Amino acid sequence: MKRKIGTFKSSIANLELHDRMLRENTLILAEPGSGKTHLANKIREFVIAAGIPTLYLDFSDPDVDHIEERFKHGSEFHYMRFDESDEFDAAVDAAIAERRNIYMAVNPSYFASKRDIKSKLSKMMQKRELLDNYYYFMQDIANIEGFHAKFEDFIFYTFDLVNLKKFGLTFLAQPNEIFENPRIKLLFSFLFIGRCSNAYYYNTTVLRNMKPHTFLYQYRVDNRSLLFNNIQSDIVHIDI
Repeated sequence: MKRKIGTFKSSIANLELHDRMLRENTLILAEPGSGKTHLANKIREFVIAAGIPTLYLDFSDPDVDHIEERFKHGSEFHYMRFDESDEFDAAVDAAIAERRNIYMAVNPSYFASKRDIKSKLSKMMQKRELLDNYYYFMQDIANIEGFHAKFEDFIFYTFDLVNLKKFGLTFLAQPNEIFENPRIKLLFSFLFIGRCSNAYYYNTTVLRNMKPHTFLYQYRVDNRSLLFNNIQSDIVHIDI
């Protein structure tokens, strides 16, 4: 299991993945071509090596031929495309029973337009067998018409999901003006950094100027309180 994945700019220490990664949430917010998917796959390989199956939800709805080759390693890759048919329900149940590492292409239009309506997609994401046994990845897309139009509703789906899940969740997203909304930023700080007293831990303008495979790395130090734990920050370069 490879734990070292990068180096810090202001320290001689290496960025290493620890077991806490398996139970805590990660937000990767960066421009196209920055290395989000590369970093997510390093986390995914770590999770799989720990014996935990993964569900990778790609909301750009790609065909299997358009998925990066780094994901396609033998039994670690099981492609599915979400639809609302009974055949799909049976197929995903079979994949879960076999603890397959699922890469699921999803059209975000399957989400309901109102928060008080639970779509078949959100019901699938909240299957008890997934919540109890799987580590989730969610890959956002920048299409404002296709996804961000329902973004706030999606965030509340995610909030429910995080409260129900046994393991962690990694969310990949491109900087968008919606992330500068204080309510959204506050919620993301709570979900992914673990502190809810300040909404300004990241600035999307700064993120847009980062070099490829370089990230502003922030994490919550171990502490029982969500309100008073410290946030550690540094620039980190991810190994290519």
